[in-house]
Parts: sequence; structure tokens; C-alpha cells
Amino acid sequence: MEHKRPNYFVSLLTMKCPKCRRGDMYKDKNPFHLSFSGIFNMYDNCPVCGQKFELETGFWFGTGYVSYALSVAFSVFNLIWYALFFGITWRDNSIFIWLAVNGVLLVLIQPWLMRISRVIYLYFFVYYDESTAGIKAPERQHHH
Repeated sequence: MEHKRPNYFVSLLTMKCPKCRRGDMYKDKNPFHLSFSGIFNMYDNCPVCGQKFELETGFWFGTGYVSYALSVAFSVFNLIWYALFFGITWRDNSIFIWLAVNGVLLVLIQPWLMRISRVIYLYFFVYYDESTAGIKAPERQHHH
């Protein structure tokens, strides 16, 4: 039976293991929790193929660079749409309004940003392995 290779970007955005692109990296799909401890509630290894996620001690420190780049890209995107819809000048302080709006938006998406940064960073180092296509995914446990 021929297995279709899971899409790279769909796997990345749904936070799947980079090696098999089917196992979840996070135990809980929702990154937004009242406590910060739930943000990084990751599996140590992929539940499907067994790929270790933290490749070495301190591995996740590099995600700061990814998070920074995503935050800058997000801010530039916000600057462009804000300028197109509302206009930005120094005369009416609209630049400060944009800064406030952008700052609030960045804080609101931060849990998701921190998670996706880890996923993107891991995707730099671990590549899709065709041999994982035949591995049967374990049945999902339903918690009541």
C-alpha cells in the first residue's frame, strides 16, 4: 500500500513530529492556558515514531531566535495592514496607537508563538523519514 507523504506546512502548522509528520508534539492542542506551565506540555518522544524532541540539553534555547523572527514578521505585517486601513503618521500619534495594538496582539498570541517556534526549530534539525509512513499510529486516549 502506497502512503502519501504528509504535507510539510500542514504538519508544521498542526505541530506534528517532523520525522513522521503524524504524531502530536504537544499533549494538549490548546496553547492558551491560564498558567504558563501548560504551554510547553510536550511529549518527550513522538507517540507515533518515537523521535526524541529535545535533541540535547538546552536544545530549546535556539527557539528564541525563531520566536524573535516570527514576532518581527508579525509586527511588520501588522504595520502594513494598519497603515493601509488607518494610516500612520507622527503628527496624530497613530504610530503609538499601532505600537499599543501590536503589543497587545503579540502578548495575546505569545503562547502559540512559543509553541510554533519550537516546532519550526525542530523542523530545522529533523527531516521526514519515508520509513515511518508504514507505522501505525496508536489509538488516541480519551480523557473524561
